[in-house]
Amino acid sequence: MPEAGNQVDTVKYQSGFGNEFATEAQAGALPLGQNSPQKHPLGLYTEQVSGSAFAAPRGQSRRTWMYRIRPSVVHEPYQPFGKQTLLRSGPFDEAPTPPNQMRWNPLPLPAKPTDFVEGMVTIGGNGFPDAQDGVGIHIYAANAPMTKRFFYNADGEMLVLPQQGALRMATECGVLEVRPGELAVIPRGIKFRVELLSEEARGYICENYGQPFRLPDLGPIGANGLANPRDFLTPVAAFDDIDGEFEVVSKFLGRLWTSRYDHSPLDVVAWHGNYAPYKYDMARFNCINTVSFDHPDPSIFTVLTAPSSVHGTPNVDFAIFPPRWLVAEHTFRPPWFHRNMMNEFMGLIYGEYDAKAEGFLPGGASLHNCMAGHGPDAETFERASNAELGPRKISDTLAFMFETRMAVRPTRYALEEKILQHEYYECWQGLKRHYRGSGS
Repeated sequence: MPEAGNQVDTVKYQSGFGNEFATEAQAGALPLGQNSPQKHPLGLYTEQVSGSAFAAPRGQSRRTWMYRIRPSVVHEPYQPFGKQTLLRSGPFDEAPTPPNQMRWNPLPLPAKPTDFVEGMVTIGGNGFPDAQDGVGIHIYAANAPMTKRFFYNADGEMLVLPQQGALRMATECGVLEVRPGELAVIPRGIKFRVELLSEEARGYICENYGQPFRLPDLGPIGANGLANPRDFLTPVAAFDDIDGEFEVVSKFLGRLWTSRYDHSPLDVVAWHGNYAPYKYDMARFNCINTVSFDHPDPSIFTVLTAPSSVHGTPNVDFAIFPPRWLVAEHTFRPPWFHRNMMNEFMGLIYGEYDAKAEGFLPGGASLHNCMAGHGPDAETFERASNAELGPRKISDTLAFMFETRMAVRPTRYALEEKILQHEYYECWQGLKRHYRGSGS
């Protein structure tokens, strides 16, 4: 699998995480001085989009000023979305949640034309969108572009991870091209359209109902390591000036709604602020790993974190397990067996995950909820226990984890469809008794 860093985008970006950007697609579209002049020199409307409370601390405040051809209020009333989809939202109470370890095969690609909106399938989640707490976890599978359809999510921001096929995401703030090995984050409320850069596309989505994702504090790591702010890319202004018949689909309080527009809603000619989509190439992540003994906690692989009201306990962390060196003396290299207060949903972008011999496939997923024991399967344990120790590089792999403070409740689809691996528990049943104590 080629690293995303080896690809060349056809669009332009600005560098930095959480920066105050200023960008215009036409000279003179950004007014100087007052944000909202009495008459804009190009005849644009001024609109502010706020992604945080007005009185949020300065370091947490998120807002962007947009200068657009028409304001967002110009549309017909929203009506319930008429098509049945497998997109679900909190509260996730379709079926009882078992305490078992669970694993799924990749979501099948669609046979009939399916775009990004209709191709989202919910695996599970927790919390409540109206309380702005919790997450929804989805997998998308699409084979058709969104042409005259746009989407925005009022319930949460969306972290999108392509696994197969690149996406071109045209947003109100500009264009992102996102390939497997990269991530994109679309803030709450920002409208966008998804085009496919290949015939089919599949990937993962973390819908974060809570506070926006941010870079984790580095603490004892110091000033350098993990994801660097300069490697996050935000689009420059680009806009549509198109009249016609368009549809905007909204996710609001767990349901899909649709409205008719007589113009493209991506008509923002210029904007400035720090509330905008961004992307990140995960090949640029700077791993901090053990050089002495034992396997560190997975928190050292955190790319982004979304805090909760409990200090030190995130609503959701996004961690990755990329290519990296393992260097230590006389230690067990895969993650040890463990039970967690936190809840772990894992996916695989490409390659093989080092703690599993087989069954965990690119495009697939696993779930280990609160206090469910998990760790290397029997085959991996035996191989790692008898391996010749020395520096080893894990190559050609990219796994990730959404780690949440609340249990992930699977949907009925996730519990009943054939992609669920009912035999997953068997991978640990071959673990043998090795105890050689007295009386053995």
